[in-house]
Amino acid sequence: MPAVTVDDLLTLPRVHAPEAHASSDRTVRTITTAPKGYEGEGFPVRRAFAGADLRDLDPFIHLDQMGEVEYAPGEPKGTSWHPHRGFETVTYMLDGILDHQDSHGGGGTITDGDTQWMTAGSGLLHIEAPPEHVVVKGGLFHGFQLWVNLPAEKKFSPPRYQDLKSGEVTLLTSHDGGALLRLIAGDLDGHDGPGSTHTPITLIHATLEPGAQLRLPWNPAFNALAYVLGGRGTVGTDRRPIEMGQLATFGAGDTLTLSADERQESRAPKMDVLLLGGRPIRETVAWYGPFVMNTREELQQAFDDFQAGKLGRIPALHEGGNMTPDGA
Repeated sequence: MPAVTVDDLLTLPRVHAPEAHASSDRTVRTITTAPKGYEGEGFPVRRAFAGADLRDLDPFIHLDQMGEVEYAPGEPKGTSWHPHRGFETVTYMLDGILDHQDSHGGGGTITDGDTQWMTAGSGLLHIEAPPEHVVVKGGLFHGFQLWVNLPAEKKFSPPRYQDLKSGEVTLLTSHDGGALLRLIAGDLDGHDGPGSTHTPITLIHATLEPGAQLRLPWNPAFNALAYVLGGRGTVGTDRRPIEMGQLATFGAGDTLTLSADERQESRAPKMDVLLLGGRPIRETVAWYGPFVMNTREELQQAFDDFQAGKLGRIPALHEGGNMTPDGA
């Protein structure tokens, strides 16, 4: 980690640092630690949003850090076929290779800095798994999957698939060249990321050099979250300590402040942070397993539609038994 780097950060467009007298710094509301668990067929994850208030997360629903794990030959795992309705999934790979296929014709392979953006919308079936040659050889696997909610009026949007290669990501640096910013989606200081979203969000993978401070202009209408993928440092102007596997939620304002410690661990020589912001939807959330709707009745309808084959069918399952919906 990380997958996409630049030899000389000073060659990149710079994001200006807001002036202290003309900006409002966001204070840190909470810092929570992600518990470890397993997903799909048994790959390790950290549940990044566990313990955080859903009102601070809105419009985001769920975030898993997948790995970081070094698989032995024969060990790499993925998910089985499963349904989704009512939201979007964003899968970003830092290290490793993952294949995607869905029942609406979407599909592709992502590796080292690539992103797959799937709008489940009205519903589909999909599968995510390492290709056979990766299963045979093993290797490093590290990434994340984010769930972005859809407002009620867009819950039944047609399914859509976006395959964003690492070379399409917008690369920026901080005002002093101390941080590399990979803008995957949304707007930052007049620069646009390649991801196209139904729900307005900003998604950034930032790498801070040891001792660097990052001050970013942030849309005051968005919420703000920072999840540490690796390394350690502080968040907020009061410099609250944060490290790998921890999530910070922020209050109102138009400026985000983060700093990397001068001394980092040998296995994580820099501080890698996932920065998230989005316009809150502020609607009732009814969520169970692979479906994110607004009411219990809509959840039941989603399960009924899935059992009736209305979310799509996979040829190998036409004659077979039932699938069990999971949360992947």
